[in-house]
Amino acid sequence: MAEIRPFRPLRYTKNSGKIENVVSPPYDIISPDERAELVKTSEYNVVRLELPEGGDDKYSNAAALLAKWKDDGILAADKDEGIFIYSETFMVKGVTKTFYGMLCRVKLYDFSEKVVLPHEETLSKAKKDRFNLMSETFCNFSPVYSLYNDDSHKVDEVMKSVMAEKPEVEFADNAGVIHKLWKVADNKRINEITSTMADKQLFIADGHHRYETALNFRNSLRDSGKIEDTSADYMMMMLVDMDNPGLVVFPTHRLVNPPENTSVEELLEKVSACFDVEKHSDISQAEKCLEENANKTVFALYTGGKDFYLLTLKDKDAMEVALPSKSSAYRGLDVSVLHTLILDAVLGIDAENMALGKSLTYTRDIDFAVESVKNGSAKLAVLMNPTKIREIKDVSLAGDKMPQKSTYFYPKLITGLAINDLTIL
Repeated sequence: MAEIRPFRPLRYTKNSGKIENVVSPPYDIISPDERAELVKTSEYNVVRLELPEGGDDKYSNAAALLAKWKDDGILAADKDEGIFIYSETFMVKGVTKTFYGMLCRVKLYDFSEKVVLPHEETLSKAKKDRFNLMSETFCNFSPVYSLYNDDSHKVDEVMKSVMAEKPEVEFADNAGVIHKLWKVADNKRINEITSTMADKQLFIADGHHRYETALNFRNSLRDSGKIEDTSADYMMMMLVDMDNPGLVVFPTHRLVNPPENTSVEELLEKVSACFDVEKHSDISQAEKCLEENANKTVFALYTGGKDFYLLTLKDKDAMEVALPSKSSAYRGLDVSVLHTLILDAVLGIDAENMALGKSLTYTRDIDFAVESVKNGSAKLAVLMNPTKIREIKDVSLAGDKMPQKSTYFYPKLITGLAINDLTIL
């Protein structure tokens, strides 16, 4: 099953300045303006490597810059191997939470081997971009975020014992999230972690494109006979116990511009075939209403004004009829129900339309969703509850993949605390 091992990552040295000035969010959530601000913060910010600029030369530019930073002592590999415990402390709705896990190398497995399992679909364009960067730099700059199940909680006990000690790294980012990093270098702790994890399956939470890119890169090196002097059989992951109390998944709401004009009355009439429709008079209470009904399949439909409509699934057989080839785990997902019974069946937004983003956009901000309808940039908004952690495992084990934008883990893992250099064996 899962084979994990310690490694010697590249890490920023004192020559780079303050660590908080050289790390960044993951590349795929950074806007051009945010990238510009990160570069202003420090000339050594990791975003210059992970999200390079320069047109057709941007990947080779990143490789050249990486080599220069190594030569100049900005980045250096650890002398001794280790597994790294990483935690983030943050606020959600006035409550302080901490989630933690371990950064390590994980052996790459094809999905068919059912050791590392995906839960979301991926896009070819994003994988090509990451492949080109990896081909030039031979690095994983951001870890893949994966979940595991450990009923014994042995690994959790080891991590807690490590976190009782002083961290090597501690800082707060601009969002107020406190990041801490500890290194586990003693063999006893490492052996306890690796032996406990040896029979585990890993469920990708975030980083599907990065994982599939690593597989493609490994295969390309194998085919060309160049894998022997690399560590490309492994990639860097952040592994988190599914029972970690600090895990938070945010919902991703849908902003909809249907391909055909449909009146609110006609929409509600069609939806009522599978859903109970209940009108509420205060859109500001939509989130509370959704949370109170989190044990059901419910959506808050907003079409403008002060009111919203709570849609509660009443036809429990509708999904089995609509998607007989899919697993019960997939059919039970809120996002699957929404996409199948409302967006496709009622509004005519099929899978191809969704993939191309013609009629559908996404936001995690309810206020933004509501304002988008009010200002006319969206015809309607569908507000949702978040996907549950265990649903990710159930869908993955069933061999299905969730629709895109099904999960948003918060907070995101910071990039730059550890870089997996595949030239280091």
